[in-house]
Amino acid sequence: MQVLVRDNNVDQALRVLKKKMQREGVFREMKQRRSYEKPSEKKTREKSEAIRRARKLARKQAIREGLLPAPPKKKPFERKPPLPAIKAKAE
Repeated sequence: MQVLVRDNNVDQALRVLKKKMQREGVFREMKQRRSYEKPSEKKTREKSEAIRRARKLARKQAIREGLLPAPPKKKPFERKPPLPAIKAKAE
């Protein structure tokens, strides 16, 4: 995996690298490989993940078809206006 460092901006390059690794599933795989997973445990985990994905897909499709109400949308974050600056009196 390669990331270009532009204008000696290492922080941004690290952020880009982390995002790429997240998309590729590197962190998930590292977590899984920390300890040995028995084949039977792997099978049950993959089966439950497949069931979860199927439920999610069915729920989305039911919402699209109007069989289920859509979940309420979150309000966008609103910034509060800054406080007025206090001017010091010159004496």
